[in-house]
Amino acid sequence: MRRSKYGVRTDKAGKEARTVDNVCFHSKKEATRYTELKLAQTVGMISDLELQPSFDLKVNGILICRYKADFRYRQDRQQVVEDAKGFKTPEYRRNKNLMLAIHGIEIQEV
Repeated sequence: MRRSKYGVRTDKAGKEARTVDNVCFHSKKEATRYTELKLAQTVGMISDLELQPSFDLKVNGILICRYKADFRYRQDRQQVVEDAKGFKTPEYRRNKNLMLAIHGIEIQEV
């Protein structure tokens, strides 16, 4: 196995080494969080768990970029958007600020 730029272990084909429920995750942290959220949904603590939801980040009708979060779900009738971050890149920090400014969504980091 090789290591990527951010330490993600990959196989010879470049696929991530961490797979849960036939879903490949970018990190062990993300895979672990998915397992926790899946359990929380099973016992009714959260609902509508979604993997890698995409958000268009537009300013004045112009698409600046698309942000892909790790998870989105509902908890206590509130939408929660989460990202399992080990390293916060400048691009992520910009997108986090755009998400708050454009959609009013504060990304939760785990």
